[in-house]
Amino acid sequence: MTECTGRADAMKVERDLHMSPGDGESSYATNSRLQEKSILKTRPVLHKAVAAAHASLSPAAGTMVVADLGCSSGPNTLLVVSEVLGAIADQREDELQGGQRPPVHVQFFLNDLPGNDFNLVFQSLEMFKKLAAKEKGAALPPYYVAGLPGSFYTRLFPDRGVHLFHSSYGLMWRSKVLEELSTGIALNEGNIYIWEATTPSVVKLYRKQFQEDFSLFLRLRHSELVSGGQMVLTFLGRKNKDMLRGEVSYMWGQLAQALQSLVEQGRVEKEKLDSFNLPFYAPSVDEVKEVIKKSDLFDINHVELFESNWDPHDDLDGDLVHDSAQSGDNVAKCIRAVVEPLIMHHFGEHILDDVFEMFAQNVAKHLQKVKTKYPVIVLSLKARYAPKYPTGDSYYSVFAQNQLM
Repeated sequence: MTECTGRADAMKVERDLHMSPGDGESSYATNSRLQEKSILKTRPVLHKAVAAAHASLSPAAGTMVVADLGCSSGPNTLLVVSEVLGAIADQREDELQGGQRPPVHVQFFLNDLPGNDFNLVFQSLEMFKKLAAKEKGAALPPYYVAGLPGSFYTRLFPDRGVHLFHSSYGLMWRSKVLEELSTGIALNEGNIYIWEATTPSVVKLYRKQFQEDFSLFLRLRHSELVSGGQMVLTFLGRKNKDMLRGEVSYMWGQLAQALQSLVEQGRVEKEKLDSFNLPFYAPSVDEVKEVIKKSDLFDINHVELFESNWDPHDDLDGDLVHDSAQSGDNVAKCIRAVVEPLIMHHFGEHILDDVFEMFAQNVAKHLQKVKTKYPVIVLSLKARYAPKYPTGDSYYSVFAQNQLM
């Protein structure tokens, strides 16, 4: 345990955590196939939740509110909107044949942290609307799309206003960097996440932060959901019970080694590396279920863990990587699109190309030995009945709570 000096401005998640903007070569929009594969893999779970939320609407309900938390930017954002509209259109076709009630209007809220590239999303909307109208025809419900900047670890909506929450690849990110790792003392020396040399006390801190964050998330969303409202949540998890060698830990370990190489070359200060800790945690299914059970707010409709190749362009099953160098490059581009803003803020822009080139080489060497996969947890939850809130709760009181959190 050593003291860090010359530390960069402390990382602030709400300010610094966002995917690489734009649609250039290193942007998230160009390098988000891993997340796209997850959305397509979990579409049956999402469609079932949409159908349940739609079917539970009262005859007088004119609007169904859907929120995508951690929407990011690029094609995946509107892919989620498309999937929800498709599921509702399926329900609408049945209603048209039965001569039932007029179509329900759908209000989408696309939520992410303020640094998200909402402009790219909005610029894509007109083309999306044309394609949606062409594909779904008369069954397409009236819908509206709005952006909602803010952390999903705060209140975002009035009480009982949302019918369906969706979140993909968001909940492994923590609300903040562990306070104990931000004191200037290097408790996780040489690492950026949990890795082989991480002490049990630091592992415990990471787990505690996950438990607090996920518990808070469940309480906030339960307040915002209508009774019986639905949530579909997908995020990176952990299959291996060994915390020091979890599958995602291997990936972050390769990036830490790349940064360590720059330290050895004298291009990065050791204290800079020792003071850099990712606000991240990949839980096991059991850890997730434990928090849900303790909250006593949701019933679990569905929970499973599936695996996705590190290389987002590798769609093959099996244990062989056919071109480890290419796969290393593919993984590096994917991860760079996610953490480049964090790396740039802490270490400076000048190291980006070199650190991710080294990272690609490290990943290639790793994949020559073993084809590693991300464990991905998908959850479908239903909100339990909630008593009515006292008169006076309104959007404005919720807004006031937001400012205090």
